[in-house]
Amino acid sequence: MNESIKAVHLAHMDSARADATAFDSGATARAVAFHRSLPDYEPTPLADLRRLSTGLGLGRLAVKDESKRFGLNAFKGLGASYAVACYLAQYLGLSEGEMTYENLQKPAYREQLRKVTLVTATDGNHGRGIAWAAKIFGLFAHVFMPKGGSTERLANIRGLGAEASFTTYNYDDTVRHAANLAKEKGWVLVQDTAFDGYTEIPLRIMQGYTTLAHEAIEQYGELPTHIFLQAGVGSLPAAITGYFAAHDREKRPVITIVEPNRADCIYRTAAASDGERHIVTGEINSIMAGLSCGEPNPIAWEILKDYADHFVSVPEWVAAKGMRILGNPLDDDPRVISGESGAVTTGLIAELMQNTSLDYLRDRIGLNKDSRILCISTEGDTDRTNYRRVVWDGLYPSY
Repeated sequence: MNESIKAVHLAHMDSARADATAFDSGATARAVAFHRSLPDYEPTPLADLRRLSTGLGLGRLAVKDESKRFGLNAFKGLGASYAVACYLAQYLGLSEGEMTYENLQKPAYREQLRKVTLVTATDGNHGRGIAWAAKIFGLFAHVFMPKGGSTERLANIRGLGAEASFTTYNYDDTVRHAANLAKEKGWVLVQDTAFDGYTEIPLRIMQGYTTLAHEAIEQYGELPTHIFLQAGVGSLPAAITGYFAAHDREKRPVITIVEPNRADCIYRTAAASDGERHIVTGEINSIMAGLSCGEPNPIAWEILKDYADHFVSVPEWVAAKGMRILGNPLDDDPRVISGESGAVTTGLIAELMQNTSLDYLRDRIGLNKDSRILCISTEGDTDRTNYRRVVWDGLYPSY
């Protein structure tokens, strides 16, 4: 496969933008209040990479380290716990104000909830988040992973008590498999992508991610000029983009969406600009397992197409570069252990600032000595064997 850095810019008409009120201050406050009720909640750290930003010729580069989230080594627990709690509150007939972790632990409610079984498809991190949410609420969960996935990620899901297994399908067909089983068996599908007739839970997952945005802005202390966000189906970047669109449309940062060449469905959809979602079919062999999705989440795309500015598709080595940079900090910069999907945005920023052949893209995005950048390291070393291959040995699968 001929891999390269490819980019497209979308200009926006203010009068025709999608409604972002699902991510407004009220929605964010409800998500934050719920997450704060969890016994293990604390904001994840923001690593201010001052030496790196100076070395790259930037004003500021800070990376939010989601490896510290709920002991899950990734951000997905935010969306999983919030969506599951919303479903359970609805199931029990509770009001929003009653939807707290402590309340959902009441013996009478726990007994009623024994009838609820969750099911989902995952490349690893989302399934681990669902397994954890099932555990804290006393539920049973079935988790399905696409063929070729990480056995370590599978073991982590099983370690939380969920029934987990590989399928013979790719990611998107594994989602369909989980959805079919939910219909057949009466299980509750908790999936982070939407499709016809299935939008409420995916939206709740996205709203759960606004807690991350809220924390990041409080920690950053000022409004970033640029945010780089990685995308699989697009739920996380759309949630963060929607948060900024709903809070201050006029002053929102320049937002760049980053995907692997091998699973760049959102980039392809943006580049086509024909009103249709474009799908990557067949097997997807990227080291960025968390981004190895072939079909955009339609409710995420509605936000991204109207509020994200740049869409970039990158080769595998960009993620590897980001992993090494974050894992080997300059001087007294904090170290961030970031997995393949978590580090790709940092890798791209470094390449934009160091590679003169990309000056056109750096200038189009508007990166310079005054730029204040926010990235999110969405995962730690969730596949430790592969992390060591990349960071220690300088290798990554070439397939």
